[in-house]
Amino acid sequence: MRRSTRKATFNLDTDVLAALDEAMAMDLAPSKNALVEQALQNELRELRRQARQKLWQQGARDRLLLRDVQGVEREFLTADADTARRIV
Repeated sequence: MRRSTRKATFNLDTDVLAALDEAMAMDLAPSKNALVEQALQNELRELRRQARQKLWQQGARDRLLLRDVQGVEREFLTADADTARRIV
């Protein structure tokens, strides 16, 4: 299945462009477009990971959230113990 693409124009540092040309000369990627797309996907994935990490850090300081988590843990403690007895 063919993916939809759209042309985009960006200004890149000349050193980055030179490194891109070098990578292509070494046959490290099927095309410049493919390499740039892969790099952007990796970077966007990392940015999303960092955003999630920030949310987790904020949650770790949120007293109401921590109280809710502790309540859920207390409620499941007996359920988990009951289930464990059934398994053994």
